[in-house]
Amino acid sequence: MTHLVVLGLDSREDAERVIQLTEELAKQELLQREDAAIAYKDAKGKVRIQQTMNLTGAGATSGALWGTLIGLIFLNPLAGFAVGAASGALAGKLTDIGISDQLIKDVGRQLQEDHAAVFLLARSATVDRVVDALKPFGPTVIQTNLTKEREDELVQALQS
Repeated sequence: MTHLVVLGLDSREDAERVIQLTEELAKQELLQREDAAIAYKDAKGKVRIQQTMNLTGAGATSGALWGTLIGLIFLNPLAGFAVGAASGALAGKLTDIGISDQLIKDVGRQLQEDHAAVFLLARSATVDRVVDALKPFGPTVIQTNLTKEREDELVQALQS
């Protein structure tokens, strides 16, 4: 089962460091991260979102490959490449997998200026090691899809 945890942080820089930390934890196989994102308010109060998954780029790459293969069949690989890349990029841009963009925007609107939220979607984690790694950033649990008991345990662990 996949779990969503949204953490509030004091700055965008801290949020970016937490994302980097989760990448390191994933390399150590302490966290199986499905998706991650950052939301923050810029100086004008507009919500900004940084996604870690680039679906447009992935779609363009996949589309280009398939387009080239289809183009080879019809003896025009360059046209197939171009059409495939364009349609793949469009499909990737319109696809919403992982963390809901609407959830990210909704939480982002609630943020105070100069604060940020990190959205983590994980399949599994070595919870005690991940919590210990996150503690120095002083995160606040904003939202989870954990049971009430598990959420309370997470809040308690991050505060101690």
